[in-house]
Amino acid sequence: MSVMAARRAKIIRFPTPPPKAPAPGRSAAAELVEARRCRDQTEALVVRGLLESEGITVVLRNHLAPSVYPFSVGHQAEVVLLVAAADLPRALTVLAREK
Repeated sequence: MSVMAARRAKIIRFPTPPPKAPAPGRSAAAELVEARRCRDQTEALVVRGLLESEGITVVLRNHLAPSVYPFSVGHQAEVVLLVAAADLPRALTVLAREK
């Protein structure tokens, strides 16, 4: 057997980041729940701004890639606003307020 055939490939593993510690006062498994559904990204950004001004962290989730699909039909552009389960009652109170 030749020297080249006997060599084995070296496997280089990707580095993995260390696990993040949970923020103070939050559990490591903080569950995200739906606070509201918005028709489009613009409405979602306004509602997120309102909630974040009250100190509620918001995560936006949608299934539309705007750069690929610059238009939307029906519920395709719908954006879901997610908040921590502990913040849901406060978020609903803020959203129910009339100004």
